Amino acid sequence: MSRSDSDSDGRMQKPLTRRSLLQACGALGAAIGFSRFALGETRLEPTPEVPDPDEPTLAETEGPFFKPHSPERTTLRDGAKGKLLVVEGRVVSTSGLPIPGALLDFWHCDEAGLYDNSGFKLRGHQYADKDGRYRLETIFPGVYPFRTRHIHVKAQAPHGPVLTTQLYFPGEERNRQDSLYSAKLELRVTEKDGAKRGVFDFVLAKS
Repeated sequence: MSRSDSDSDGRMQKPLTRRSLLQACGALGAAIGFSRFALGETRLEPTPEVPDPDEPTLAETEGPFFKPHSPERTTLRDGAKGKLLVVEGRVVSTSGLPIPGALLDFWHCDEAGLYDNSGFKLRGHQYADKDGRYRLETIFPGVYPFRTRHIHVKAQAPHGPVLTTQLYFPGEERNRQDSLYSAKLELRVTEKDGAKRGVFDFVLAKS
């Protein structure tokens, strides 16, 4: 019997297996985590969800109420009643790189489910910043007849094709009945102090 098969007291050691190695690593990780907690260190937040860079954002119909030449602005709340909604995120390429200057055109119905077809209430466009980030202040849209709650968007990289799509909200009763709804287009929504925040990252194809 070699010394590698026994400890210094002559007792047999158990063979090292993949399972025992994983258990040992898990125990070490738990011990480190506990020590950090005991020392009052702040725990790191989980890595935020990011879009799959190989899969462009799903395209959808623009619907009957799109109007070109919307005003350039980052807030659509002017005179609109309803709960504050902030929509923000990034615009990236299928390579995962930010797209500075990407155009984003938003429009949706008001709290009563009505679109403004005579003016530009709850309509506007903006451009992503140098890091491909955008931020829109608007209101939580109402429910349009025969549809679930949604926001229309057109997104375009400089000199690139236009992506027309729609954004949806999780947990909506009408999501299952809406033939256009897709879970891939859901906003990641949180709520604080009466305001809602939705996050969505657009992935644009070059052609």
